Amino acid sequence: MRGKRRFWQFLNRSDTEAELRIEGEIVDEDDAWAYEWLGIPHVTPNAFREELAKYKGKDLTVWIDSLGGVVWAAAGIYNALMEHQGRVTVKIDGKALSAATIIAMAGDEVLMSPAAVMMVHNPWVHVAGDSDFLRHMAGVLDEIKEAIINAYEIKTGLSRDELARLMDEETWMSARKAVELRFADGILYADDAEPESANAWEAPAYVVSRLAVLNMADASLRRLYDVWKAHNGGREAVLQLQLELIKLKEVKDDDA
Repeated sequence: MRGKRRFWQFLNRSDTEAELRIEGEIVDEDDAWAYEWLGIPHVTPNAFREELAKYKGKDLTVWIDSLGGVVWAAAGIYNALMEHQGRVTVKIDGKALSAATIIAMAGDEVLMSPAAVMMVHNPWVHVAGDSDFLRHMAGVLDEIKEAIINAYEIKTGLSRDELARLMDEETWMSARKAVELRFADGILYADDAEPESANAWEAPAYVVSRLAVLNMADASLRRLYDVWKAHNGGREAVLQLQLELIKLKEVKDDDA
């Protein structure tokens, strides 16, 4: 088995302060073995808690640049940061998308780079089964959505209906928009910046979509294939990865 390449890194800054950088996919304990074997950066809540405990009592600056991942894995990291004995300042210097926004909500203060983005959306899952099972899974996703809203509500103070609407619409937020909606408290390097009005947001300076995320996921899968092949993965495993790439392309073609 290859050595672990966790996508977080703790740094001691002083006797009272520490820094944490989170970059990569958020995965649960059951899937961690595959990431470890392939040497892919990742984070799991149990390993994270163990390392975080070493910094008990220290003020923590958490830098986030992540596409997201598994909801309950993100929830475990969120809980660990909420329980941390010390002030937690979250700084988003690239992106906090999907499940990564749950981790961001643990900050006593959340600051974003003026070039950073946040994105919230409804939870989704790949499933297969009969009609009864699919109806059951729809109900499960509704409950997972309610759990995510809990974290957003504590941080933003927005109504649950408003938060549900933002998730339904797959809302992308610039730093100013995130401050306006109270997902963030301020903008890095621009302390005097005023949050923009809702009307100003009607003409965004950039356009992003789920297709952009799928493109990034496609690139990740291709890297995964290259790593697997480089380490002499079995033919059956390689073929399975090729099938996953084909499925992902079909989804992208449908969205295009």
